[in-house]
Amino acid sequence: MVAETFIATDHNPPVTMGGAIKYPDSTVDLYNLISAMATPVRAEKRLTIEDFARLAVHTASERLGADIALLDLQAVSDFADYFVIVTGETPRHLESLADDISRGLRKSGLHMHHREGTGNGGWILLDFTGLLVHLFDREARERYALERLWSRATEIVRVQ
Repeated sequence: MVAETFIATDHNPPVTMGGAIKYPDSTVDLYNLISAMATPVRAEKRLTIEDFARLAVHTASERLGADIALLDLQAVSDFADYFVIVTGETPRHLESLADDISRGLRKSGLHMHHREGTGNGGWILLDFTGLLVHLFDREARERYALERLWSRATEIVRVQ
C-alpha cells in the first residue's frame, strides 16, 4: 500500500478504518488521497521572446497570412531580437492579422508597446519590445524588401 507508506511518514501516524484514514482531527478518503497524489503538478514555464515570435508566426499562418518569415536579428541589431514579416491580401486582412496577433500575444503574456500604420497604408508595424511584427501588402513588401535589408539576420522559419 503506497498510500499508507506515504502517510506513515507523518509525525502523527494515521489509523485505517474501513477504507478511510482517520487522523486525530479529520477523515480523508483513501481514494481521493491517492488521486491527489497521482495528479501531476504543472510547472509554470515562462515563454521566451522567441516563443512569442513563433506564436505570432503560427497565428499569422492560421489567419491565412502569406510568405511568413521569422528572422533572428540578435547578432545584427541592438533594437530588436526578432522580426516576423507577413504579407496580407487586403487592407482589411492586414488589420485583422494585426488584431489577431496582438490579441494572441497579449493572452500569452506579451503586451504591445506600440503600433504604427494602417491596413490602408499597406504596412502595419507591431512593436512588442524585442519582437517586431511587420504586416505588408504585396506592393509594400516588395518596395521595402526587409529580408534583403536584413540579409545578415538568420532566417528561422519561412511559411509560404
